[in-house]
Amino acid sequence: MTGPLVEFDGVDKFFGDEQVLHDVDLSVDEREVVVVIGPSGSGKSTLLRCANRLESIRGGDIRLDGRSVLDANVNEIRQQIGMVFQSFNLFPHKTALENVALGPRKVKGLPAETATERARELLDRVGLATQTGSYPGGLSGGQQQRVAIARALAMEPQVMLFDEVTSALDPELVGEVLDVIEGLAADGMTMVLVTHEMGFAREVGDRIVLMADGRVVERTETESFFDRPETDRGRQFLSRLL
Repeated sequence: MTGPLVEFDGVDKFFGDEQVLHDVDLSVDEREVVVVIGPSGSGKSTLLRCANRLESIRGGDIRLDGRSVLDANVNEIRQQIGMVFQSFNLFPHKTALENVALGPRKVKGLPAETATERARELLDRVGLATQTGSYPGGLSGGQQQRVAIARALAMEPQVMLFDEVTSALDPELVGEVLDVIEGLAADGMTMVLVTHEMGFAREVGDRIVLMADGRVVERTETESFFDRPETDRGRQFLSRLL
């Protein structure tokens, strides 16, 4: 592959007459972890949802491995671009193992035995090897979110998007989910994270992208951003959080 794995090229997004993304340019290289931060309402989550084709765009393009996602089959795109949300969205009537194995069986056509074995491996990877037979209602929020991560990984995506995945969790459960994401980063998974966890952003991110009012206002290497933000907006944002 030559060039970035993921590219946002001049992306404009409207909700009705309100423009919520303004000419957004952003690239993500293979094996890179890009952390998108910014105040509420700045367009961070919307940007991720556009990449996964959950939202349409009015202008610009979004490319995966050089190919526009706008022209591709949406189910194919969602296999290649995995996404984990604030809410867990697990099937309540299926066990953790069944939740993880379902996509590979139904969408990718894997034999049940193969999909189940893969699901066991992924649940072990996220620290839930003993919870394969548990239903979502019997799991903590942190455990449910880890099942959701395993479910997204089961589709073998090229890139993973994480949209405020700890915001709905009790504080004592946040760490167990962040540990899983940190492990994925160490394994070389390409990721784009939207988070308010600044300590985690500094630890795991290769680059920081600061958004405000639907625009990218600063993008830089992580340590440079936290030590010497380049813009007034970046300095103001950090001063309120750190």
